[in-house]
Amino acid sequence: MLSDLKVVATITAKPESVDAVRAGLAALAAESLHEDGNVSYELFESGSEPGTFVTIEVWRSEDDLDAHMQSPHLQKALGEFGEHLASPPAIHPLRVVR
Repeated sequence: MLSDLKVVATITAKPESVDAVRAGLAALAAESLHEDGNVSYELFESGSEPGTFVTIEVWRSEDDLDAHMQSPHLQKALGEFGEHLASPPAIHPLRVVR
C-alpha cells in the first residue's frame, strides 16, 4: 500500500506585497482543506524571514495532488497574487529517506 504524499511548498512574497500574499494563501489553504484527496494542509510564515511562507500538505495520492494543482481555487489564487511573488513557488513532493 502506498503511503500518503507529503508536499512542502515555499512561497516568497515581494516585500511590498506580504499582506496580500498572506491573505491569499490563507484563503487558498482554507479551500484546499475541503478537496477530496486532501489529508492536511497547513500554512506557516517564517519567523526569521517574514514574507516567506511554507505550506506542509498531505495528499492521498499523486492524482489528488495533480487535481489540486489544476483546481479552480488554486489557479484563481495564482492569478490574483502571482504578480506579488518574488519568485515562482518552489513545490517539493517528498520521499522518505531510509
